[in-house]
Amino acid sequence: MPTNRPEAVPEKLWMTATMQVEAADSAATGDAPKLPRFSMVAYTGGAMRLAGWKYQVVVDLAGMAIPSQNRPIRVGHNVDRLVGHTDAIAHDAGRLVASGVLSIPGPDTERVVAGSRNGFPWQASIGARVEQFEFVKDGQVAAANGREFTGPVVIVRKSTLGEISFVDLGADGNTSASVAARAQETSTMTTATNPTDPTATAANDAVAAIRTATANETKRIAAIRRIFSGQHARVEAQAIEEGWDETRAELEKMRLDRPAAPTVAGGQGRLPSGEVIEAALCKKLNTPNHEKLFPEQVLDAADRQFKGLGLQEVVLMAAQANGYTGRMVVNRETVQSVFRAAFAPVQAAFSTLSLPGIFSNVANKELLAGFGEEDQTWREVAAVKSVSDFKQITSYRMLDNMEYEELPPGGEIKHGKASEESYTRQVRTYAKMFSLTRNDLINDDLGAFEDIRTRLGGGAARRLNTVFWTRFLDNVAFFTAARGNYIAGAGTALDVNGTGLQAGVLAFRKLKSADDKRVGGVPTILLVPPELQFVAQRLYQSTTVNTGGASANDSVPNDNIHAGKYKPVVCDWLSDPAFTGQSAKAWYLFRAPGILASVVVSFLDGVQTPTVDMAEADFNQLGVQFRGYHDFGVDFAEWLAGVKVKGEA
Repeated sequence: MPTNRPEAVPEKLWMTATMQVEAADSAATGDAPKLPRFSMVAYTGGAMRLAGWKYQVVVDLAGMAIPSQNRPIRVGHNVDRLVGHTDAIAHDAGRLVASGVLSIPGPDTERVVAGSRNGFPWQASIGARVEQFEFVKDGQVAAANGREFTGPVVIVRKSTLGEISFVDLGADGNTSASVAARAQETSTMTTATNPTDPTATAANDAVAAIRTATANETKRIAAIRRIFSGQHARVEAQAIEEGWDETRAELEKMRLDRPAAPTVAGGQGRLPSGEVIEAALCKKLNTPNHEKLFPEQVLDAADRQFKGLGLQEVVLMAAQANGYTGRMVVNRETVQSVFRAAFAPVQAAFSTLSLPGIFSNVANKELLAGFGEEDQTWREVAAVKSVSDFKQITSYRMLDNMEYEELPPGGEIKHGKASEESYTRQVRTYAKMFSLTRNDLINDDLGAFEDIRTRLGGGAARRLNTVFWTRFLDNVAFFTAARGNYIAGAGTALDVNGTGLQAGVLAFRKLKSADDKRVGGVPTILLVPPELQFVAQRLYQSTTVNTGGASANDSVPNDNIHAGKYKPVVCDWLSDPAFTGQSAKAWYLFRAPGILASVVVSFLDGVQTPTVDMAEADFNQLGVQFRGYHDFGVDFAEWLAGVKVKGEA
């Protein structure tokens, strides 16, 4: 399992499916009983909400390995409740389809068939082992299953299909495919289906799609085997597993048949370029999007020249490039001389290897991956600005008299006056360091680079969150009743009837500057703690609200006038007891920060992500040091951009 994940997630996916069960026997004919069959569209290729995953998940079917057409069918993922097997599984137009038989007699099989005959909506849960995935950041676009997905989203690029189970309720019913699971109700339980039954039609379409896809897959595999003709068995297997077409297979065969340039091997041969080594390291580390970070020819060279690149091999190549002629092995006797040569200034004019440069470049790619995988909620409510130095900057609020005035004929244009109310912004530096030690080199341990992703990259994002939300919650002087951007009282609680939200919107609409002028605009962001998440989502998504009555039974549903207006943004920090000013009841309304922002995050020279540098360790240490640093500042800005609502008296 790779570690490049946005948060701790399961190693398996459980996806609900569209299921059709056809119960059949041959009592009328006297023939041997026919086994009940099932067919399904197991996955439609879209984004899903899955338990254990923070963001929506897309499974790239091009990277899903299907070990065989015969996969076990169970009930509830229980290994002791086996009921049958599949006999056809295939990819079809960006979907995963399957069919099979309930081949194991027993109470569970009878229960599945009887339930289907009686109309019970069985669902199917497909288990897949996650082997590699890509986190697509907010606003970025990535392709899978013949369509494009906009982040934040997790795309599982490599997985292996496991078993399929009958379940009474899928892992996430809100985003699963619609379920159509019942047996055909005929007097003799034959396989005849009602052509007007949409459930039967869906099942028949799925079976036909499976047959077509299986035939196409058989032809594709045969063509690939003909192209490779028994040569390059590993690549042939890869081509079959990853769904290559004939054109790609032929091109790869041509590349493999070209004479390869020699590389470092026991001190002999031509040295590869630093960029090729970087690409090989990123691939070995499963750096997210590594295939997009290098040109195709560089990735191709990395694949051909390095099958399993290790830390020692990289250091030895750099040492050799700098004139090292000793033993091409790293142990306690050679490690100091190898290190000294590897990290010395490059002496040979023709050499393209700079170990500090290689390590720094790879480290920065890992750092950016780790930074992007952490929570970025602050971007929903803050504006981002650039500063050129560490000096304190004074900015003036939008409380001026710059409103245009009518110009009389021949009249003079009057000067506007900037607001006298200002706020300051300032950037500070936050940093952390760790070392690549002598022991790491002797142990050939690339884990230090994973530390860059999870510790330096993730650590930078976590520090930004800590600074941002600490500053944000210290807001008693920014949100005040005198300014009108703070309200309290029992009627301000955020509840599903919408009265509290109405009070907040009204307060926002009444906001005026100190000289009694309006800025105008409407709120679009509803910032809430986790305790109010589901109330906020109902107010945003539901088309009706309950007005209440003498009892819950006589509540009257009314149109929800707030539906779709105020996007819920949930922040875990708002009610965290470790932060001063936290509350599980307070909530906020904001304008879109791109228009007017209550909070500004400033970055030095506009660089929003942290940076890694590398240098030789101190004299009393054996190794090299990496330091990650991040220059940013968090400050309050426009108090007319939002309202804080206490949510209680």
